[in-house]
Order: sequence, then structure tokens, then C-alpha cells
Amino acid sequence: MSTVDPRAAQTTASVRQRNRTVALQYILRERETTRAALSRATGLSSAASASIVTELISDGLVAEVGAMASRGGRPIAVIGPRAEGGYAIGADIGERGVAVELFDLTLTMVDREFRGGGKEETPERIWADLREAIDALRERNASIWDRLVGIGLGLPGVVEADENGVQTLYAQSLGWAPQPIPSDYEVPVFAENGAKMQARAELWFGAARGIDHAVVALMGRGVGLGVIADGEIYHGGFSSATEWGHTKVAFGGRPCRCGDRGCVEAYVGADALLESWRAVGGRFTGSGWQAIGALLDDAVAGGTAAGVLDEAIEALGAALGSIVNLTNPRRVVVGGWVGLRLMERHAGPITAAVRRNCLHRSGEQFDLVPATFGGDTVALGSALVPIEVLIGPPR
Repeated sequence: MSTVDPRAAQTTASVRQRNRTVALQYILRERETTRAALSRATGLSSAASASIVTELISDGLVAEVGAMASRGGRPIAVIGPRAEGGYAIGADIGERGVAVELFDLTLTMVDREFRGGGKEETPERIWADLREAIDALRERNASIWDRLVGIGLGLPGVVEADENGVQTLYAQSLGWAPQPIPSDYEVPVFAENGAKMQARAELWFGAARGIDHAVVALMGRGVGLGVIADGEIYHGGFSSATEWGHTKVAFGGRPCRCGDRGCVEAYVGADALLESWRAVGGRFTGSGWQAIGALLDDAVAGGTAAGVLDEAIEALGAALGSIVNLTNPRRVVVGGWVGLRLMERHAGPITAAVRRNCLHRSGEQFDLVPATFGGDTVALGSALVPIEVLIGPPR
């Protein structure tokens, strides 16, 4: 009588799960593909590819979404994610409020809700904003809520998880005490620094797609960075790696809101830029998109902001030049609302400043590009975390 080796059965199941993970991730990233293209791209045999697609269709995660002509035979079925197969929430959380967005399985934004936004809020108010926004989305989307797979939070600080999976936010630059991250929702909650969430979105669908070694800068009121190494987001030993905004560009330099001096954020963050312009006579209203636009317009016109902009570009070049020396990326992506405004007109000077501030050989090996996504990037990257969990174990 023959017997089945349980170790062999376990190995077979593990291989099949890995193949399923690879196939589903490819389909989600491509959005539309064919069984033959899936086989070629993943290295799966035609039979394995067809079998996994059949399984994914049966599970309600993939559907035949169209057809394309073949060379004389039957039309070729086009497959893609089944939009209603699952939903995820992604939240961009800052010190002034929250932007919470609901995505379907094609990663199309279905609905969104904002809370706060006018002024800095307490952490207690921020968590209340988050709950109110999610409740509002639930009320409007009650019919699909049972297919919500999870909530991703992009946060302004370091996120750590203990051995029990309890997550804590350390937002030193905001002056907040360590904050337990709310998890009392009916679905899992996944939290991470907002810059890493932006990097995840750019890796999946944006300027870092297909680039195994890249850095993605997030420039807004705060300044952060995501590092992509071997095609994966780098986290470090306790998840706080790449806190680039609080590395130093000047020994004993300008005070930073984290309590230290000389930090990158103290030279290229939105508040730092506007304060430098105010100090030389700049006049503007607000502290957001329009104020930074006014600074850039004044600089182009040769006003008092010209020197402020020149100094900021040199500081940014020094900060990114050090990152280039440390990580040797093939691509440097600059995003965030301040970063995108700078890249609109000054991509050339920024690239030159980075190359002046890194080793010559490393400076020849990267290109510098703007991020693909604008204001929704952190929310999209945050929604991708529960989607990644749905897909299965990492490669």
C-alpha cells in the first residue's frame, strides 16, 4: 500500500500558494492581461497559469473583462481584477486631519471622506476624525462593507509593532506622546509611515514600477523617504528606517520641530521654506499649496524668494546626494505636494544639485523624476497593504 509523504504534500501546497500569490499580484498590477501573458511574465507553465486563473475566477477575485482578436482562431479572453471582489480603505493622516479613501480590487477609488484640515489638531481629535470618516464611508457604502478586507493608515512618524502585534505611533516631530494606534474596527488595521506608503504606491503603479532599487522622497510640511531595495520596501530592524527628514544637512544648524538642529526638514519642509521667505520680507497668505506657489513665482520673478529657493535646492541636493551614496538607487522619485511643485519648474537644478553632492560614479547611475501620483498617493499606498495581505505571503 502506497503512502503519501506529508512533507511532500506540504511542499506542493506551498509552491501552489506561492504561484497563486505571484499570479494574482501580476494581474492586479497589470489590471488587464491574458493567460498567455501571465504565463510568460511569471514563468508559470501554461497549464499552471490556466489552473490558477480558473481558481481565482471561482474565488471571485478575477474576471474575464473583455476579449482581443487572435490570429485566425477564437478571440483571446482578457482577464483582470474583479472590482467588487474586495475593498480596502487607505488613509492619509497628518497633524491637521485625515483623508480617507475607499478602493475596490482594481485599486480604483470608489469614495472618499475628509475630516479636519484647517489647523493642527490633538492626536485625540485626529483619531476621532479617522473614526468619523470611516463611519461616513460605511454609511454610504453599506452594501459592500462585508467585502472590506482591511484598513491601511499612512502616519506622520515612526510606526512600531510589538511581539503581540500592537502598533504604536512615535511622532516626535509633532510633539505627541507615543500613540497606540486604534485597532477596534471589524477588519484588520495596518499602519506605516506615510512616506513608505507613498513609496509602495509608486512601486506598484508609478514612477518606481519595475525599478528594483529606488528612493521615493515625500516633501510636504514634513519630509520623509521610502527606500526600495531588491523590489521591496525597506523597513530596518524596528520599522523606523529611512527617517530621512531628520538626518542632518548642517551641524548645529536651524532648529527643527523634532527638537534637534540641522535636519533636512528644517531646510526643505513647507513651513521651513515659508519661514525663510518671511524672514527676508516675503508676504503670502496661508501655509499650503498656494503659499508655496507664491514663493516659487516670486523666485522666478527675481524677488526675495530667489535666494530662499536656491538655498533649498542646494540643501535638497545635499540630502538626496547622501542618500544616493548610501543606497545607490537607479531612480530618485520626488513627490509630496511640495516636491511636485518644485519638480514642475526646477527638476534640472535639483538633479544637478544631487549630482554635485554625491560621488561621481553614483551620480551617473540614477535618474531623477517626479512622482506619478499627487494628493492621493499616501492613501493609495495605504490601501495596498491590506490588498497585499489578501494576495498572500510575500515572494
